[in-house]
Amino acid sequence: YHRMLLTGFSQGGAMSLYTGLQLPDATQKLAGIVVMSGYLPGASTFKLTPGLETTPVYHFHGSADPVVRYPWALKTKNGLEALGVNNYELKTYNNVGHTISGDILRDVTAVITALLPHDTAFTVQPKDPSLMTVKELMKAIKANGLGSQAVGLSEKHELVKLLSDFYAAKRS
Repeated sequence: YHRMLLTGFSQGGAMSLYTGLQLPDATQKLAGIVVMSGYLPGASTFKLTPGLETTPVYHFHGSADPVVRYPWALKTKNGLEALGVNNYELKTYNNVGHTISGDILRDVTAVITALLPHDTAFTVQPKDPSLMTVKELMKAIKANGLGSQAVGLSEKHELVKLLSDFYAAKRS
């Protein structure tokens, strides 16, 4: 769970808040929750799971939102903080309605990058070229832009070497 985010816009943001702070136990604490133009639904029945108080919550909201009004965002922040949430950031965007503006998108991207930094342990590794069929090799060669280098190669071991060398160069 520490490499997972719940993110949503409007009702999706509402459900992200409601769900992400009420997970069954603190061992399931998320990397964070990102809310865009959302609010906390069902506040009267909401029960913060002990141990999730420090889950980072980033709430991005336009001051001119006619659908999920800005005062609802403030009420959500204040209500959750009153329940013990202590890592809640509400960022306001002047004259932005019920939409995802370029500024919001930029800020959400920065938050996601900060909360989920690159970690090679979570990088999907390509299949070992020596275990690929010729069809798989050709597809991988094409996908990696190596088609011109494969011209004239007719043996499987040549295709394996080309792709293996490419992957090795990417790793270093």
